[in-house]
Amino acid sequence: MASRSILALGLSLVVAAVIAFLTLTPISAPQLQSFQEGDKIYHAIAFAGLVLPVALFRPDRLLVAIPVHAAFGGLIEIIQPFVGRERSFHDWIADLVGIGIGIGVGLALAVILRNAPAGRSSRPSSSSWVSTRGR
Repeated sequence: MASRSILALGLSLVVAAVIAFLTLTPISAPQLQSFQEGDKIYHAIAFAGLVLPVALFRPDRLLVAIPVHAAFGGLIEIIQPFVGRERSFHDWIADLVGIGIGIGVGLALAVILRNAPAGRSSRPSSSSWVSTRGR
């Protein structure tokens, strides 16, 4: 398996484990003061983070990742009542929105990184600084 595949899979599995732990334990996330359904933001951020490594490192795998991640979010909502949490269709919609955001951000970062000049920095090298210093 290529290193980019391992990186994408590994990061996604770590994020999935964190999501599963946080959503399937009977603890509550702190409420955002600004609006009532603030937990939807947590869902969107979590699922954006879940799909971002795939979009960034293996965008060719998104056709598989999207339904898998969407099903993961749905499965969490189905299981939650059995662990003392509340099932919410709106949470799952927030998961889907997060998947869309993560794909957009990941693909944009992939384009930026692909178009970045390789091996160049914004600072002049020390040898060029030395050669222009005496002028």
